[in-house]
Amino acid sequence: MAKDDLVQIEGSIVDAGAGGLYKVKLENGVEIRAKLCGKMRRYNIRVVVGDKVTVGVSPYDPTHGLVMYRHK
Repeated sequence: MAKDDLVQIEGSIVDAGAGGLYKVKLENGVEIRAKLCGKMRRYNIRVVVGDKVTVGVSPYDPTHGLVMYRHK
């Protein structure tokens, strides 16, 4: 599945876990697990608790996602 097929939802980081996994609380109140996308890892974009982010969620498995963008 390509990144273009992901549904993009905004949320905020609630918890930073081990192994680069984050808990993200979405705007609709659902908490999902997400990891950083490749470009965020490549350019060392840091994400901390409380940041507003855009998460790409697969329509097939809505419990996991990719952190695509960190809002300023």
